[in-house]
Amino acid sequence: MSFRTILNGVLCQEHDFITDNDNAKTVSNLDVSENQMVDLIFASKICKHTKSNAIVLAKDKQLLASGCGQTSRVDALRQAIVKAKSFGFAIEGAVMASDAFFPFPDCVELAREQGVSAVIQPGGSKNDQLSIDYCDNNEMAMVFTGDRHFKH
Repeated sequence: MSFRTILNGVLCQEHDFITDNDNAKTVSNLDVSENQMVDLIFASKICKHTKSNAIVLAKDKQLLASGCGQTSRVDALRQAIVKAKSFGFAIEGAVMASDAFFPFPDCVELAREQGVSAVIQPGGSKNDQLSIDYCDNNEMAMVFTGDRHFKH
């Protein structure tokens, strides 16, 4: 267990011992390429060690940017986009990882507008199909890990 003090209390959280993504599976109609899968797993590992809510953008085994510690994944994605662009990184063809599921397709839509081609997330929302449908209708690939990382 790890402990963090907070105002008038303590937050107790189990350590995240998930070390691989052996259960990762493509849930969209469009499959991921071998290079995309390498980048997706790389980005997902960075998400594991990033403060939630976390979004990671990666391309060619390189971190482009991360958005972290936000109250919403949309804000975390916006933060990552601004960071990537401020460093002059091209987001076109990048992949995106999230430490938690997408209850709505808003993040996937924003990512696609920026040129992200594939997404990895744990899945598990009752609205998963909305994000999958968006990917299917917009030539994006989506992979579910089945494992949610959430670091406070």
